[in-house]
Amino acid sequence: MAGLNDEAQWIVMMGFVVSFSFFFLAMVLNQSTVVGQTTAEGVLEFPKNDIRDVRSVIIQSVPLSDQAVLQTDIETIALSRKGAVVNYTQPTLTDEHWHISIHYNNGVTAYNETWTSS
Repeated sequence: MAGLNDEAQWIVMMGFVVSFSFFFLAMVLNQSTVVGQTTAEGVLEFPKNDIRDVRSVIIQSVPLSDQAVLQTDIETIALSRKGAVVNYTQPTLTDEHWHISIHYNNGVTAYNETWTSS
């Protein structure tokens, strides 16, 4: 910069300062977007509606007679459509209350419940 006068040197130096400032702000904004995205993904990864659907089908199937076939169907459908492993115990009747243990796992979320009818 020996061939430039003092005013031109200030203009070039201010151009570098502004460029570095824009670069720094872009990096900060990029990181804040990534943090917000991963936080939102964490909330979306919990399959609340899928668990509710599987749970309701299992509970509605309690009075049916052919539980072995129904259990195989529920497990196969959950695995093929949602990519989730669903297991549950055969409904048992004790003291006029039905008892079922439900297990749901889609690789990210594991959910266990013991359901008792009232």
